[in-house]
Amino acid sequence: MTFHPRPAAGQPKPWAFPAPERSALPNGLTVLRCHRPGQQVIAVEVNLAAPLDAEPEGLDGVATIMARALSEGTDKHSAEEFAAELERCGATLDAHADHPGLRVSLEVPASRLAKALGLLAEALRAPAFADSEVDRLVRNRLDEIPHELANPQRRAAKELYRQLFPASLRMSRPRQGTEETVARIDSAAVRAFYEAHVRPATATAVIVGDLAGIDLDALLADTLGAWTGDAGRARPVPPVESDDTGRVVIVDRPGAVQTQLLIGRTGPDRHDRVWAAQVLGTYCLGGTLTSRLDKVLREEKGYTYGVRAFGQVLRSTADGRGASMLAISGSVDTPNTGAALEDLWKVLRTLAEGGLTDAERDVAVQNLVGVAPLKFETAAAVAGTLADQVEQELPDDYQAQLYARLAETGTVEATTAVVQAFPVDRLVTVLVGDAAQIEGPVRALGIGEVTVVGN
Repeated sequence: MTFHPRPAAGQPKPWAFPAPERSALPNGLTVLRCHRPGQQVIAVEVNLAAPLDAEPEGLDGVATIMARALSEGTDKHSAEEFAAELERCGATLDAHADHPGLRVSLEVPASRLAKALGLLAEALRAPAFADSEVDRLVRNRLDEIPHELANPQRRAAKELYRQLFPASLRMSRPRQGTEETVARIDSAAVRAFYEAHVRPATATAVIVGDLAGIDLDALLADTLGAWTGDAGRARPVPPVESDDTGRVVIVDRPGAVQTQLLIGRTGPDRHDRVWAAQVLGTYCLGGTLTSRLDKVLREEKGYTYGVRAFGQVLRSTADGRGASMLAISGSVDTPNTGAALEDLWKVLRTLAEGGLTDAERDVAVQNLVGVAPLKFETAAAVAGTLADQVEQELPDDYQAQLYARLAETGTVEATTAVVQAFPVDRLVTVLVGDAAQIEGPVRALGIGEVTVVGN
């Protein structure tokens, strides 16, 4: 029998994060375009300079209601008609508000891009903000809040932000508002926020996908290019202040069989030189099932299904006035809450004393850098990352440079960064669980003053 020779693996093709082409329309709209051959579903991300700290006092949540209302009808189409038009061209349109600003996301087949861009432009330049639609969105948001408070993860996050930041800073309060503030929102407030902050001169559109055969300049001129508005004024960016004095806050939930853990503090944003090393070290600490936290708390002790350490950008600015949230999150069974926290602190102390190993560093680099080509297979993933860079005032080649820095970062540098990110005496610990069972064991650990608050 004759066998064909076994095929050999070829040489890997070099990969780099896609580089966009930057331009501007006559109306002031900045455009980043990125041609991705074969990506027949085109992704569009529009960044609007409408940050949460721009919301009027007492109207927290108005940015979220405005974001949701952008796809709820225009001067030309009712909500039902607008939804039907999107469906007919196979498009999805979504919007959400966060601390850096408001993001509008569109995905559509390349063959229907012209129609979808027209609908997107219509939503941005002529939203209806009908009284009935805004009232419905407000009611929906009010219905969501009790469900969010019942979720231990959401409740822990709300408490951590309240503890870390002063009440005067918007970051201390829920992103989508409270029952009290949302109930005050009406169509006039939404319209006023839109008119104050939504304009092409301060917006950026990111377009990613297979653009072959598409006259994108002509499409943009007829759609987003027809959006008009004044130049606007630069808003002062308030500094991010926080208090990471080591302490423990227990949100009491009598009878809870699990305790939700959220341990955090603030750190540098992505402009800081330490960011790459911090990403690498944090991944070694709690970024995967083989990380140090999971090895001890999950595999050895069986306290939890998983614990994760992460860094999340809150606001990133070129002048260094940004910040990130550095946190450890997970849940453990109630009787072992004290023991789990004791072991978690042991992991942090052991890391500070002995450092990471070269093997841990190598695995982290392989996982973070090696999966990048898969992570960015879709146009939406590329567009979202480019929009993040715009939002965080980063250069267009930032992501490509980040992967290069990750590959070059050594074990000692990653160790130093993660130890500085999670110092054992500068962590705010929020526990959502049964205070009657967990307060005593937690106090005995001596990891900070313990306070119990109501649910």
